[in-house]
Amino acid sequence: MFDTLSDRLAATFKNLRGKGRLSEADIDATAREIRIALLEADVALPVVRAFVKQIKERAAGAEVSQALNPAQQVIKIVNEELIGILGGETRRLRFAKTGPTVIMLAGLQGAGKTTLAGKLGHWLKGQGHAPLLVACDLQRPNAVNQLSVVAERAGVGIYAPQPGNGVGDPVQVAQDSIEYAKTKQYDVVVVDTAGRLGIDQELMQQAADIRDAVKPDEVLFVVDAMIGQDAVNTAEAFRDGVGFDGVVLSKLDGDARGGAALSIAHVTGRQIMFASNGEKLDDFDAFHPDRMASRILGMGDMLSLIEKAEQTFSQAEAEKMAAKLQSAKGGKDFTLDDFLAQMEQVRKMGSISKLLGMLPGMGQIKDQINNIDERDVDRTAAIIKSMTPAERADATIINGSRRARIAKGSGVEVSAVKNLVERFFEARKMMSRMAQGGGMPGMPGMPGMGGGPGRQKKQQKQAKGKRKSGNPMKRKAEEQAAQEKREQAAQGGGAFGLPAGQQAQDFELPDEFKKFMG
Repeated sequence: MFDTLSDRLAATFKNLRGKGRLSEADIDATAREIRIALLEADVALPVVRAFVKQIKERAAGAEVSQALNPAQQVIKIVNEELIGILGGETRRLRFAKTGPTVIMLAGLQGAGKTTLAGKLGHWLKGQGHAPLLVACDLQRPNAVNQLSVVAERAGVGIYAPQPGNGVGDPVQVAQDSIEYAKTKQYDVVVVDTAGRLGIDQELMQQAADIRDAVKPDEVLFVVDAMIGQDAVNTAEAFRDGVGFDGVVLSKLDGDARGGAALSIAHVTGRQIMFASNGEKLDDFDAFHPDRMASRILGMGDMLSLIEKAEQTFSQAEAEKMAAKLQSAKGGKDFTLDDFLAQMEQVRKMGSISKLLGMLPGMGQIKDQINNIDERDVDRTAAIIKSMTPAERADATIINGSRRARIAKGSGVEVSAVKNLVERFFEARKMMSRMAQGGGMPGMPGMPGMGGGPGRQKKQQKQAKGKRKSGNPMKRKAEEQAAQEKREQAAQGGGAFGLPAGQQAQDFELPDEFKKFMG
């Protein structure tokens, strides 16, 4: 949704790089480009004016003029101001001290309230709560049935005593749901209310009556992020007619311009609390203004990625895999079964494209990321599952006839099986090296991981050896010290990193390297 805005801002900041100082003309030009980028993203005009004014004032101040890198300082200012218009700090749900916490959902028809009720229930369940969904939309055809299906998929409770389709009193259903929740030990009640095709007095009055009947702890306004400027107008009408405490953005994965998200918190004075960015129940999370600003500016969202990983991967499994990669066998304990398990765990985190999009700098290759075929993971899994347990445990035994059988069983070409096995060996070798602190082959070393140019130069210098002294006595002492060092090393392990007592001729190359040795 924010791709166009991200691209325009990236181009604007690119023009600033390399400048030792920013003139007043540079600042004016940057502010003009940012204004155009925001207007093209359908951000409300009052928000654009306030945003650009604040950036110009701060950019002309001492924090930029005295900075070592003015361009980076301007980006920092834009990031901070984006966080401000998105709501500032993350807003959490307020839970009742006694009795069930009541959350009421309001919004226009088609905004996605019913689906979002299921996502919110699923999210609350993951937080350790026992939510109950209440069907108070008794007018839209099959709204009650839809909520029942969504609640079943989410694995949460449902209270729907009325059939709906124009039958039943939504205010009475809302009142009765509180007692039902207390009886059945539900600690959160999510009330799904009716919407309309437009703002009208009947909708406002019904929503106000339900609010007065259940006295909700939170009233969340669900807004379709794809409707642009009208989202702000609708939010203001609901704020004045019914009142709400927070905003939930639905359909954030759409291709519409993201002006609603950037405008609604600033205009209404109510923070965005949740965002829905997909069709699955898991495509829903708390809204973090700082992380969203970071994504817009192409800085990635590592915190959300780490949180997803922590929710998916168990600490015990991670330690088990790390031990296999760090083993003395050079990672050979890491099998295709482990590879498949890791791949399936990553798949549980969500779309590969979305995960890659959270990494910093990936905005530069977003076209390639968007073209990733998610089915490649399924094809890879099918190939591995077509292997025998022995083949998965030791991929070096997979010869031509075995590759043909595996290809036939998984419905792929023989070359696909061969490529997978070769990629597995390369990936295992790389992961083993990284796990042991060697850095990635062919790439500069990361801090604390080695493998960088400095390490390579140091190794080259060590390979040349020290110059021998011209003094016979001194040279003899150096040779004796070197001999003692070799003897000490032999006690802990032999030459070439072999165990003590094992000779170089006894060393067996890994099977995957033998084909290169003729």
